[in-house]
Amino acid sequence: MPHPFKVMAIYRFADLPDVKELQAPLAAFCCGRGIKGTLILAREGVNGTVAGTPEAIDALHAFLMQGPLFSGRLEGAEIKFSFAHEPPFARMKVRVKDEIVTLRAPQANPALEVGTYVAPRDWNDLVTRQDVVLLDTRNAYEVGLGSFAGARDPGTQNFTQFKDYVARNLDPARDRKVAMFCTGGIRCEKASSYLLSQGFEEVFHLKGGILAYLETVPTEESLWRGECFVFDERVSVGHGLEPGDASLCRACRHPLTTADRAHPDYREGVSCAHCAGDAARHAAAAERQKQVLLAQRRGLAHLGDAVHAAAEEGRERKRVRAEHSRGKAKAAG
Repeated sequence: MPHPFKVMAIYRFADLPDVKELQAPLAAFCCGRGIKGTLILAREGVNGTVAGTPEAIDALHAFLMQGPLFSGRLEGAEIKFSFAHEPPFARMKVRVKDEIVTLRAPQANPALEVGTYVAPRDWNDLVTRQDVVLLDTRNAYEVGLGSFAGARDPGTQNFTQFKDYVARNLDPARDRKVAMFCTGGIRCEKASSYLLSQGFEEVFHLKGGILAYLETVPTEESLWRGECFVFDERVSVGHGLEPGDASLCRACRHPLTTADRAHPDYREGVSCAHCAGDAARHAAAAERQKQVLLAQRRGLAHLGDAVHAAAEEGRERKRVRAEHSRGKAKAAG
């Protein structure tokens, strides 16, 4: 079965002093072609993932690379294409932020210095060496779905905690060779630059991240175990970037494996073992799940349960406001 939606993940560290002027025309280009997802703009560059028809995504790629808006400043961007059966995103957002990936470490400047890139084909040879520390720079909930065999899990809840992990667990005098990886490569740009600023001598990172590795390295040669979490409605991908088996808990947004969904605390769309005991959150999730089921009965599920749940919630809020306004009008009369 063909995949009707093309997904593009992109990042590029580049000097964009006119970042605020870029926001509106970029959003207009995407919205005019039905593209959905998130693009983050900052003075240090561009980062994001979007999806649409293959024709729309190809047009956006040409617009970013060759169009007058960026005037060639995104040349050399790290770009990864994949495909999906269902729309991965509900709406289009173009946001201006201080950083395209938040570390809050001014000494980490990928435009000036980064670690040594390692091609996916060469990754296995590097990380199986005894003198190399293999480090997963992603957050704990991502690592829980899958990682490289033998990799260290920093146990972070967000990327800004990476600095604390380094201070507590790594030593430039002892850990002379550090190899790191992340989903698409962008976090490693910042992380490798940070490690170099802290005196680490040899820092390596997987070019194109896990996604490039899963696309390039044959399954029988792979050191990857599990699935790779992605930040859209696919939730995870596997080798060949095929959609994985993971799902999201709609209450706490934690990714769930098959085993997680077999746990006694799991209720589809309502709760999981990671958020058990949070009654208020479960009540809201239960209402959301009711709206999802309502959308399915109306034959709307093919557009994505999350999309229609949000739409139903919005309509419900409007209905409540309207009834409230009518009640006030009657009372006044």
